[in-house]
Amino acid sequence: MSNLKRVFSFALSDFYRHKGISISAIFILTLTTLLVTGLFLMRGTSNYLITVIQDKIDITAYFKEEAQEQEMLDARDEILKSTPNIKSVEYISKEDALGDFLDKHKGSDVFSKALSEVGGNPFLPSLNIVTKDDTSQYEQIANVLESEKFSKIIEKVDFSEKKATIDKVFSITSSVSRIGLITGLILVLTAIFVVFSTMKLIINNSKEEISTMKIVGASHWFIKAPFVIEGGIFGLIAFIICLFITILLVYFSSGLLSVIMPGFSLLIYFFSNFFIIILIQLVTAIGLGVLASFMVVNKYLRV
Repeated sequence: MSNLKRVFSFALSDFYRHKGISISAIFILTLTTLLVTGLFLMRGTSNYLITVIQDKIDITAYFKEEAQEQEMLDARDEILKSTPNIKSVEYISKEDALGDFLDKHKGSDVFSKALSEVGGNPFLPSLNIVTKDDTSQYEQIANVLESEKFSKIIEKVDFSEKKATIDKVFSITSSVSRIGLITGLILVLTAIFVVFSTMKLIINNSKEEISTMKIVGASHWFIKAPFVIEGGIFGLIAFIICLFITILLVYFSSGLLSVIMPGFSLLIYFFSNFFIIILIQLVTAIGLGVLASFMVVNKYLRV
């Protein structure tokens, strides 16, 4: 117990003795933790945007006039069985298609006149299909619908008309995710390097104390422990500061993001992942502070 008290005493003493460097270490750990937290929040935001964009991509199968409703529903069930990654398959009757068209172009004399000239309901019943994260699924679905099995009831599938757009959208969204991940890793690795450099500076300033402890026969554990604890103290303070800053930033930016991205609330996303964010910040701040201190002093003792 006396050794443990001495270790804590040395750690606190070194913390106060080098206040300027201690503040720098806390600042660097806070920035690093904020960066990691920001990457997590940005990932949630980008995933929402990608989902919204991909949900706008679909293909439609149009049925022939003489097709029976049960035959159309059987085709829908067949698609759901044959393709596991389907997000939704919506059956739209002729009446629903006409109703949607009238609602969309309400008040437009041009479209009203065009419908009057055509007479009756010019729309065909259809299946509107959305898949999950894979362009190849659309081609597979189109092949199934265009097979001989459904040739008697299906008029056309618009996959060939939308193929270029679908490929481009999925290519862009996958590139955005990949670039974001690579950029985030580079920034985090740079921040970690700065943290290690700062901890090295702190331990270098205490080299006389380390040399003295080695001369009097102190164990390696006894020499390392104060610096590891000091790194933990830096991390704990950085975690508290970071959590407070994160809550403020999320609170004040949530309203702006809701205007830019209707349907997405950063505040709700933050609190629904609150414990994960706390864990990320704790591991980043305290873990990085302790690990950097341990590795630097361990390397110093081997010299």
